[in-house]
Amino acid sequence: MESKVNFTLVGLFVVILTAALVAGILWIASGGAVRKHYDHYLAVEQESVAGLNMNAAVKYNGVDVGRVVGISLDPTDPARVTLEFAIEHGTPVKTDTEAMLKSQGLTGIAYVELTGGTASAPLLHAAPGQRYPVITTRPSLGARLENVMTTALAKLDSTTNTVNELLSPENLAAIKTTLANVSAVSQTIAARRQTLDAGIASAAKTFDNAARATNDLAPLLERIGRSADALEKLGNEAAQASALAGRTVDSVGGDVKRFTADTLPEVQRLLGEMTVLATSLRRLSERIEGSPGSLLVGRRPVPPGPGEKEAE
Repeated sequence: MESKVNFTLVGLFVVILTAALVAGILWIASGGAVRKHYDHYLAVEQESVAGLNMNAAVKYNGVDVGRVVGISLDPTDPARVTLEFAIEHGTPVKTDTEAMLKSQGLTGIAYVELTGGTASAPLLHAAPGQRYPVITTRPSLGARLENVMTTALAKLDSTTNTVNELLSPENLAAIKTTLANVSAVSQTIAARRQTLDAGIASAAKTFDNAARATNDLAPLLERIGRSADALEKLGNEAAQASALAGRTVDSVGGDVKRFTADTLPEVQRLLGEMTVLATSLRRLSERIEGSPGSLLVGRRPVPPGPGEKEAE
């Protein structure tokens, strides 16, 4: 007796089992019950991000903490590239954390390395008006080497141009002329070596004589110094005497002024009276000499002259 198999049920069972298997695989691939949560951050690079692809690793001090989920040009400035990171929730991204592009091994696969983040720094949060927090970036090693090489090449080019200018035909001719002149001077010096030696010896002797003369001049300079001190002292004393004489002259001048104003008029009057007295005495003397008796009997009347009548 043959058993009857329901192929419809078998087929339905296979379909359900396959769907469950696919769902389980997808669930496991997506993380399942231990699915991680991510926080999104932005970073703005000022250099080329060639070699950096979507889903490139984001590492924090070498530890994988996320991936790159967005790469786009800044619409306002094409020299700026905006990167979006999905970083595991709880990763301590601080305000002093910096993002830098790096290359992994010899393959040249680029990834983002986060560095910094001191323990005392606060966690990074989005500023007002920003969708996600923005991590500070710094140039990659390649960019820094490129800048250094560019600067070095520019300096090397400038140095090369300077050397080319120095080695121009005109400068080379001038250098040759200078070398020829130096050679001629050297030959002249060599030919006059004995004369130069004698001159050097004479100069040495002159220096010795000058040194001895300087030693001899020392006592003379000392005596001159003492004489200068004596002259200075004499000058000070003369200045003091002059000041004293000035005060004396001022005092005598005051006395003369007082004598002229007060005593001189009295002396003048006395001299006038003495002149009158002398005149009177002279007259009296003349009378006594002419008539000594008049001093006793008085003055006689004068006899009338001729033609005059005697008064009755």
